[in-house]
This record gives sequence, structure tokens and C-alpha cells, in this order.
Amino acid sequence: MLGRVTLRNGTLELRELRVGAQGRFLCQGLFPERGRLRVGYAAVLLRVLVPVSKPFVRPTAAAAAEGAAVALTCTVREGTEPLSFSWQHQEPRGGPSVTPAGLGGSRAELRLTPANRSHTGWYVCTVSNEVNNHTSDPVYLDIVYGPDEPAIRVEPFSPEQGAFSAGEREDVVLSCLAPSNPPSRYVWLHNGSQVHVGQTFVIPAIARAQAGTYTCLAENGHLQTRSQATIVLTVYYPPAGSPSCSAQASEDQRDVALRCRWPGGFPLARLRWVGPQEEEEEEEDEEGLMGRSFSMATRIQPGAATRNGSSFSCRASHPALPLGAACGTTLWVPPGGPTCAAAATKGDELVMLRCRWAGGAPPVSLRWRDSAGRALGEPAASAAVLVLSPERSLGGRAFVCEAAHPLRAQPARCRLRLEVPELEAQSEVAVLEGGEARLPCRQRGGGAGLGATVLWYDPNEREVTPGLARYRLERGGAWLNLTVRDAEWPGDSGTFRCTATNAVGTASRPVRLRVERYPAPPNVTISKLRYTRARTEVRLEWRTQGNGNLTGFVVQRRRTKKPLREPPGPWETAAGDIEPHSRDRRLGGLDPAVLYAFRVLAVNHRTAGHPSEGQTPAEPPLEALPAVTGAAVAGMLVATAASLLAVHCIARHRDTLPRQCHPRGAQGSRLSPAQPQPPAPLPAQHTPEPLSAAPGSTEDTPVNVTIAVTATP
Repeated sequence: MLGRVTLRNGTLELRELRVGAQGRFLCQGLFPERGRLRVGYAAVLLRVLVPVSKPFVRPTAAAAAEGAAVALTCTVREGTEPLSFSWQHQEPRGGPSVTPAGLGGSRAELRLTPANRSHTGWYVCTVSNEVNNHTSDPVYLDIVYGPDEPAIRVEPFSPEQGAFSAGEREDVVLSCLAPSNPPSRYVWLHNGSQVHVGQTFVIPAIARAQAGTYTCLAENGHLQTRSQATIVLTVYYPPAGSPSCSAQASEDQRDVALRCRWPGGFPLARLRWVGPQEEEEEEEDEEGLMGRSFSMATRIQPGAATRNGSSFSCRASHPALPLGAACGTTLWVPPGGPTCAAAATKGDELVMLRCRWAGGAPPVSLRWRDSAGRALGEPAASAAVLVLSPERSLGGRAFVCEAAHPLRAQPARCRLRLEVPELEAQSEVAVLEGGEARLPCRQRGGGAGLGATVLWYDPNEREVTPGLARYRLERGGAWLNLTVRDAEWPGDSGTFRCTATNAVGTASRPVRLRVERYPAPPNVTISKLRYTRARTEVRLEWRTQGNGNLTGFVVQRRRTKKPLREPPGPWETAAGDIEPHSRDRRLGGLDPAVLYAFRVLAVNHRTAGHPSEGQTPAEPPLEALPAVTGAAVAGMLVATAASLLAVHCIARHRDTLPRQCHPRGAQGSRLSPAQPQPPAPLPAQHTPEPLSAAPGSTEDTPVNVTIAVTATP
């Protein structure tokens, strides 16, 4: 009823509090006062606050028609009052949640009176009290409406007086939109007959027979309501598209032929060329005068009499085109000059010389020639390509690209020389053992753009390929760097070779890699080596001698004496990666029946110093020795006391009790007073603990030791 109750030293603790724990708690206390016990009381009023449970929203209708009254109710199962309610609304397609504005509602009820299409969306109710707040799952409210009056859109857009027009053979797109929920069903009617079902009606390559009225009918199947809109579409028949103008140079590159073309249409379009500073003639000239013709017109313009940048236009007239149509061209020479480049195909099978000078009207005519001026190949516009077979004799040869244009008095030229690639690389690279050696190799100059292949070879003349564990290749546009990882001494020292090969030759540069060792670290001596009690662990201490850098220590061990009297085994690593500041180590996992020898080495990266002298561990200190010493001292005291009592007895009763004080054999004792007496046992002394023993020492005598351990709680 109350939950989990715990009473400790007058403190009442309630866990997992229940609602039934609410109420008044009375604490009674007894305390002495002037020899009597007094009773004290204290009352505590506990008020249990119940957190708000997760609310849920219930609309009066999941879907309602626009204009109807809709209410949404937010309900919670439990929670301490007072409760606070808030509402959030989100549009169907997402967006920020907002508080509904201007809506009636009381506490947990939200009224939408009347409901409109803007009320469609997700609704969330948040309930809070003094303890917490909780938000309900979103509930979707669907407002059904429409369809509104359709709006028809025509593409391409060309409205006329109360109608739309399109050119024959054009693609016409009719789109209809009538806002509705659920979405409307669309039906298209042409001159009263159904031709399409859907929101968009595409008329590809419209013909004259497809002109007329087009009606869009929108229907809401849920509300059983309809609406419609009608347009008039007119089809004209001018030539398709627009007139096209072009300029072409004559074969001798002296004149320019201006051509205007616009075929089709009914009737045919009339075309006429107009040059700069030429006035348009209002009256019709005879056919052919000034280049006037139907569907196509040509005008020959002398290049020498034309300035760079002169513009010419072709005017077209057609009864279906009130404003007519026109196209134009500007005669111009592209800026700059021709650019030459060379490239090789895959595998250097062919060498291609490219000459390019883009732009211009008419385009520039390009042609390749050799250094002697002989023509190579046919002329081409804007770009000329000459294909050559790769030969070693091509190295150093020059080629010329000649560019001609009617508006230029003299041709322009660019020259190209095919060259063997050149390389830049260091002659020698040094690196410390274990480091990374970076061998850069760069191609100097462009090499006429032949795309040289750069490769690296190791000292054994093997090609270095990507994916090798020891090497890393980094490639750029004109460079290839080789990185030797984890360089070893002296295995990686040697001469590497960087080569570059293109279609006309090969270049090579040797690079010598020198791998150097780190300086030797200082020597190490063992200062203490001792077994623990169970002979399964040893405690090792050492110190360094001399100067030198070091990065760590390595402890090695081997068996020096085995039960089967086998010879000592090889040294093996017992502990590695020891910090350079450490000077001691505890090593475990030893076999008590095996005698081990240990040694320590200082390490400077990969260079190991001279190992210390191998030593075997000393035995642990004997814990029974203090007890033996105490027993010996006690025995000496008892013997001394007995001797003193015997002397005292003889002195007092020498005549009366001769036999009492002189046992048998006493005469024998008095006969040889000069014989030496056995020495009294000396007090046991603690034998100094040996720090370590030599590897070849004899086996120690086994000692039985009893260890008493008292555990104190």
C-alpha cells in the first residue's frame, strides 16, 4: 500500500511510492529528562504527486466535410491536478508545429467550428502538472472539400484573345488543377468527346486537326461533386522552330558564305540577309535581290572587306508570325592563338598531335606541317589531330600547326617538340633504422604531354607495385613518391631507381638509400635478483652504466639447470617494452623445479646494448630462523641454571651426601681436566641475504618452513 518501507535510526524511507501513502505520518520519540522518560510527537503530512500518464487524442470524426463542426478531446488516465493542456498542429506535408490560433476550446477539448481545409493535418496534445508533462501520439484529422473551379495551364504559353495558340508539330501540355480532398479525378474533353483521363494531357506534335475546345472536368468521388473549365486552342502552321544561321569559309579561306535556312510552314517563310549599316527595304525586291528567297538564303561576304566582330542577321516573315522571326551570326576571330599538345595512346602504340583553337565564326581551319613546311594530313575546323607511329627518331623533332581564318591576313602558328622525359630526384636519402624513408621523384617539364609512365625499382631491380607491405607509393600528376616503411639495417640499404617512359624514350635516376642504426644505449648490470616465497616469481632490479639514449629495457631468461641435466637453453624474452624510467620488474610464471638465469638489455629503438651478466635468483629469506635462534637461547639459559644448582648442591652437602652431588662417572670427569670442553652454543645470527648467485652454483639444501598467517578482519 505504501510501497517499500525502510526504518533506520528514526528515519522512515518510502521507496516505489504508492498513492495510498498520502496522508499524515506521526513520529513518537522517547527521551530521558530528569530521571524520567518523556514522550515527544511530530507529525508529517505527505502529499503524493502522481505523474501525468501519456495522453491520447480522440476526434469526433477522423474525416469531416469542410464547414462541419469537429472537436478533439485530450484524455489522460492519471495525474495529479491541476492539469494543463496545450495543442499543436502540423500540416500534412510536414513543417513546424504551431499552436492553433483563433480556435475555440476548453481545457482538454479543441473545437473547430466550422472546420476548413487549413485544419487538415496532425494534432498533438501535451498535458502537464507539477510533476511532469507528457505528449500524445499525433492524430491525423482529414477535412474533405472541393473540387474548386479548375485552372488550366497551357505549355508553351501563348495566349490570344480568349484563346490559346500553338504551332503545328509542337508538343502541347495541358495541365488542370482543381483543389480537392481527396484529390480530384480529371477527365479531358476535346470538342465534347473524352480524349484523356488524368491531370495532365500531353499532345505530342500537335496537328491542325487537334485545334478546338478543351474542357477539364474535375470530380470529387467522396463528396460526389464536380466542376469544369474550358479553353480554346488554335493551331498555326509556320515552319517548326526558328530560322538557323551559319557561316562557312570558302576553300581558299578568303570569303565567308552566310546561309539562312527555315524550311516548312504554310506558306513558306521569306528570308532576307541584312548586313551592318544596311537599311531595311520596305518594298519587296525582286526574288534573289540582296539574298531574298523562300526557306533558304545565301550571301557571300568577302573576308578582306569585313571587320572582325561584324554582325549579320537573317529576317524571316510569315503570315502566321506578326512579329516575324530572325537569326543572326557574328563574324569574329577567336582571341589568342592555336595551342598544341601531344598524347600517347594506351601502351604507347600511337602518338597523337593535337592542335586546338576553339571559337570563331566561321571556325578556324587548322593543319599540321613538319619543320620543313610540308603538309601533314587534311585541314580541320577548330581541332586537328595528327597520328604518328612511335619511333625513337621522334625524340627532338618539331611540328607546326598552321591556323587560317578569312578575317586574318596571315595565318597563326604554334610549334611542338617531342622530347624524352626528364626526372628530378635526390641522389641519396638517409634514414634511421625503423623509420620511414621518403624517396621523391618528379618529372621535370611537360614532356609535350605524352603522359610518361613513372616507375620505381628496388635494389634488386624488381618493380615496386602498389599493395606491397614494405613500400607505399604516392602518385600525383607528374610525380611518384616511394616510401620505405620500417626501414631495416642493412637489408633496405641500396640503390633504388626511378624511371619515366613515354612514346619517344626513357629516363632513369638512381637514388641511394642509406639506413643508419641508432646509437648504442648504455650497459646494464643486475643489482638484485631474488625468488619470492613460492619460487614461482622473481624480483629483479638493475642499474645502467655510462651515458646514452634508451627507449626501454628487455629482460631475458633461460634454463640453466633442468631436472634431466640438460644443457642450458637459448635466451628468451621474459619481459619487453619496459619503460625507460623503470629499474625493477616482477616476473612470474616460473617453474619451481627449474633453475633460471636472467639478464637485462637496454634498447634504443632497434639498437640493443650489451646484455648484463646472466645471474640466477637468490633464495628468499628463511622465516623459521628467528624461532630457531630463540630456542637456542632458551636452551643455554636452562643449561646455565642447572649448572649453577649443581655447584651450589656440591658446596653445601659435599661430606654428607657425596653420592647425591657426584653421579657415576664423575671421577672420569675429574681425571682429564685438561680436556677441552665443548663450546657453548653461540646465539644464532642472521645470515646476510645474498643478492644473487652465479648461474653455475650448486643446488641449495631444501629447507622446511612453516608459515603461520593470522588474518585480522
